[in-house]
Amino acid sequence: MDRPLQVGVIGCGEIASKRHIPAYAECAPRAQVVAVADVRRDRAEQCARVFGIPRSYGSYADMLADADLDAVSVCVPNCHHADAAIAAMRAGCHVLCEKPPATSVAEAERMAVTARVTGTFLRFGFQYRHSAEAQTLKRFIDGGELGDIYAARAHALRRRGIPGWIAFAEQAGQGGGPLIDIGVHVLDTALYLMGYPEPSVVLGATHLRIGNRDGVGLWGEWDWQTYAVEDMAVGVVRFVNGASLMLETSFAANIEPTETTQVSLMGNHGGADLFPLRIYQERHGTLLDTTPVSQQPGSADPYVAQASQFVDMCRTGSADDSALATPREGLVIQRVVEGLYRSAQTDCAVAMAPTSEEETLNAQGGAGPGEEMAAGVPSPRLAGVA
Repeated sequence: MDRPLQVGVIGCGEIASKRHIPAYAECAPRAQVVAVADVRRDRAEQCARVFGIPRSYGSYADMLADADLDAVSVCVPNCHHADAAIAAMRAGCHVLCEKPPATSVAEAERMAVTARVTGTFLRFGFQYRHSAEAQTLKRFIDGGELGDIYAARAHALRRRGIPGWIAFAEQAGQGGGPLIDIGVHVLDTALYLMGYPEPSVVLGATHLRIGNRDGVGLWGEWDWQTYAVEDMAVGVVRFVNGASLMLETSFAANIEPTETTQVSLMGNHGGADLFPLRIYQERHGTLLDTTPVSQQPGSADPYVAQASQFVDMCRTGSADDSALATPREGLVIQRVVEGLYRSAQTDCAVAMAPTSEEETLNAQGGAGPGEEMAAGVPSPRLAGVA
């Protein structure tokens, strides 16, 4: 591709204006955001003015029909992820969709199938895995330093971190509270470092003890009278390979730090904590704690690293050597989240159906330029293809 990747952004809220659009700007001249769309046309117009974007639209349908786009970032509320991403892929665009993949497994499956049928790339915005610390630890794991990872812990906890805007308290729009909002980040990071094993059973519990009453907010004041999602969730995941993972996540919990995020891994040759990174091993009859002094150079901003990989993948048509979250991984994490919520509702452990061969094929994420496209579906713009 001898011109900048032409990128459109669906949704002009904070995640777009503070993360995705600036990240694409760092990818210049390989990529350029040329269009934005938002149901609030005035917000789309303002976003276009601020960032010098040529076109703005009041709907993504209008943008996809009018603008000549190669790729799209989906930055809308969770309940609209599937429809927006599917529309973009059907228009021949590659998609980088913000986390979580969707609000249900059924939606995530539709997205994965569409990616395969259209031959477009679908990737998800789990930027924690793109941090320098996570990538350093991944190299240690790939090098066998931790051995067989058989247990993990992950937590994303806030003392009083209920977002002070209504969308995050709406079950219909978000699909849940901290589990589907911030818990998915550490869950994905742990699964990514573990090699994304197949889950076999989950057991979860959710709590609503603080968000539905008046209190002190550190992320702005929330409307406690309309707060409709959990303020804390805990869970255990067992995997087909015998490994296990424990998860804790909260918007509001009576804990000491105002906010804490960590992923811990335990293997038979070593273990590690992440955020910050620390590695634990036994060597030559000695127990060692290792803290990195320096790490391989790269972007200090995980969003920029994520956007850069997405841009390169779209330009070359190759998904190789990418840390981006694939449709198969998105489907696995959606199943775990949905299973944890179902377990909490039923007070029972929930067995995870194994991913079928057909689902695995559908969830590979992009048929590639050589595969046959469905009738009437535009081919994706790949590696110099107009």
